[in-house]
Amino acid sequence: MYAVQTLALTKKFASKTVCDQISLSVHTQEIFGFLGPNGAGKSTFVKTVLGLVPQTDGRVRILGKPPTDFSVRKKIGYLPELFRYPPWLTALEVVMFHARLMHRGERVHKRQLTEACQQTLDEVGLLARGKDRVKTFSKGMQQRLGLAVALIGEPEVLFLDEPSSALDPIGRHDVAELLRRLKTKGTTVFLNSHLLSEMESLCDRVALIDHGKLLYTGSLQEALQGSGSCLIHAGNVDEVVLAKLRTFGLRQAENQSKKYVLEFDVTPEGVPQLVRQLADTGVDIYAVEPVKRSLETWFLERLGVRE
Repeated sequence: MYAVQTLALTKKFASKTVCDQISLSVHTQEIFGFLGPNGAGKSTFVKTVLGLVPQTDGRVRILGKPPTDFSVRKKIGYLPELFRYPPWLTALEVVMFHARLMHRGERVHKRQLTEACQQTLDEVGLLARGKDRVKTFSKGMQQRLGLAVALIGEPEVLFLDEPSSALDPIGRHDVAELLRRLKTKGTTVFLNSHLLSEMESLCDRVALIDHGKLLYTGSLQEALQGSGSCLIHAGNVDEVVLAKLRTFGLRQAENQSKKYVLEFDVTPEGVPQLVRQLADTGVDIYAVEPVKRSLETWFLERLGVRE
């Protein structure tokens, strides 16, 4: 059973197709990254998957059931990109309010509920500010509070839409560590973020959409392997040699006094052959520095954007 699965999921607003037959599967206990430029349809896709907006066509299953199934909804946590809490409430009151909604109709002792909410605030670093009012919170602290609300009830599937957008580097580090702990405990995390370096360090698999269409879905490792570049620090290079090196995949050359830093488009497997070719041309090689392709580079390449 998949944690999240969609089949040809489509969402239209009037004549505009925002999500166009998107089919993807998210495994249990993984951090899944959902990528795309602004306006690609990411947030609409998440809202449609959660049943917050009606789908036009296609099928959605969360933990094997429709998202409207009440038993499934209790197992979902959601942090939207835009949220607001009443400024006159304290952080603990906000979390308690949502916890009572989740346990509506159930007999849960108030002390037990309070302790669970305090533990949730502690997880996001807000326990000491639990009695402070929301109006005194910075944007980053409000972001932490929103994450606390999403974690109520220890959800099996957690949807996060730009969870680190208002956080400073320390806050982003704390959230990343929290998500890793949740994964270890068995939680599936569906992460929508523009912070590609964060996604690269966290995600097991990713999907990329643009203009509502799915361009890629698969493991992060598969996305980043198979191509890259290599920096070679070399000497005995002139314009004639540079012209020949361009046939070897030379991307750019930086002249540093009597030495050059040459960047080649080459796979890791192709580096030894490249070095032999350079030596045959009479180039003096001082250092070879493979450059790992980043998620940002891959992202731009798949969208047809040149760096």
